[in-house]
Amino acid sequence: MADPRGFLRHGRDVPPRRPVEERVHDWSEVYPGGIGRALLPIISEQAGRCMDCGIPFCHQGCPLGNLIPEWNDLVWRDDWEDAVERLHATNNFPEFTGRLCPAPCETACVLGINQDPVTIKNVEVAIADRAWDDGLVRPQAPEWLTGRTVAVVGSGPAGLAAAQQLTRAGHTVAVLERADRPGGLLRYGIPEFKMEKRHLDRRIRQMEREGTVFRTGVDVGTDLTAAQLRERFDAVVLAVGACAPRDLPLQGRELRGIHQAMEFLPQANRVASGEVVEGQISAAGKHVVIIGGGDTGADCLGTSHRQGAQSVTQLEIMAEPGDDRPTNQPWPTYPMLFRVSSAHEEGGERVYSASTQEFIGDEDDHVRGLRLVEVDGAFQPVPGTERVIPADLVLLAMGFLGPEREGLLEQLGVELDQRGNVVRDGEYASSVPGVFVSGDAGRGQSLIVWAIAEGRAAAAAVDRHLTGATTLPAPIPPTERPLAV
Repeated sequence: MADPRGFLRHGRDVPPRRPVEERVHDWSEVYPGGIGRALLPIISEQAGRCMDCGIPFCHQGCPLGNLIPEWNDLVWRDDWEDAVERLHATNNFPEFTGRLCPAPCETACVLGINQDPVTIKNVEVAIADRAWDDGLVRPQAPEWLTGRTVAVVGSGPAGLAAAQQLTRAGHTVAVLERADRPGGLLRYGIPEFKMEKRHLDRRIRQMEREGTVFRTGVDVGTDLTAAQLRERFDAVVLAVGACAPRDLPLQGRELRGIHQAMEFLPQANRVASGEVVEGQISAAGKHVVIIGGGDTGADCLGTSHRQGAQSVTQLEIMAEPGDDRPTNQPWPTYPMLFRVSSAHEEGGERVYSASTQEFIGDEDDHVRGLRLVEVDGAFQPVPGTERVIPADLVLLAMGFLGPEREGLLEQLGVELDQRGNVVRDGEYASSVPGVFVSGDAGRGQSLIVWAIAEGRAAAAAVDRHLTGATTLPAPIPPTERPLAV
């Protein structure tokens, strides 16, 4: 194990973020020099806090099954090369998850029963960034080709993981992406201040050198029909995500200035990368109201700050969570706690137990206000609590309702479940022969770690379908997975 007394000698420590007054004026990551480099002075000590438990519940908390005690021990021993090998054994993209995952592994850490848990997520990203800096991440081209072809539709984390695994197994893989650049929500949904896109770009380059082919600007279902797709490829992996947004059909919804978060964020990401977006939705000088208290809402919050919003209010219909675990969410489950992201540190008001009743417009049919009411534990309005707040820009960040059905899914004729997700069996196979499903398209809106885990598992299933066997690692099939996180 790592330092046998490390958890007794050292407390949990995380690196400081850049000052708010500095970082809100740029789009760089909120840590000086990037999170990986900011961690290096303290990371060995933090890895040494790992107790190498006889039953490491952090494994249960991580959908990828990361070998956490092993790479904690290797970091503490300053063996970075072996550490990244153990990390890559279960996770294709640790620099993504180390920045974006909410770390259910940490809430399952045994040390967290009565102390602050090990900074697992930080150790992970430090290993990944150090490996890139030291040239330890290299392309892994297959030794031979199978002659089988696979189309992966969608280039988010599930699609990228499936494509990389299948390419390394020797199949000829084409990733089809309707946007102009690959990455899915990693590129156009996640702001730069959470993950600079250079991290994504270098993984794409690695995959291209391994043999994966990327075809961008291809809207499968329009530019390429489902019939053509099935005719050209031996297998198809649907990794199209859950992109159908939840709407809020209230009085005044038709007013100008009310947008889905995924209309707002991609434009901001394009501008941050140097592109020019005509008619950009901007928060500059406006009273911004964000409806939804999750990660997407926080991304809108940080983006609005950087665009120069006059004020930002984030509404959440749920009650404000506490600082301690609720009794019905015991260790090692992932608890609902009051969390403060980097965007929340930067300002704005968070309003809980609030339900929007109406959008109020002006004579030009532009939103100028929002009527809300406080709700009780049953989400019923509390009499006498109605009020109107100013709103020049309203962003809907209330989650997603599954994959978009029009186009590809309709043409394929895949079976959908009651939630609108694509039905798949224990081998990630849809109801259409040769068509497989991974990530949010089959699971519903979820975490990046689930997407990568499902991409890896679907790749193993596709490899087995094409060749009769597989040497690719296959995580737990979807029919046996818990739905808690």
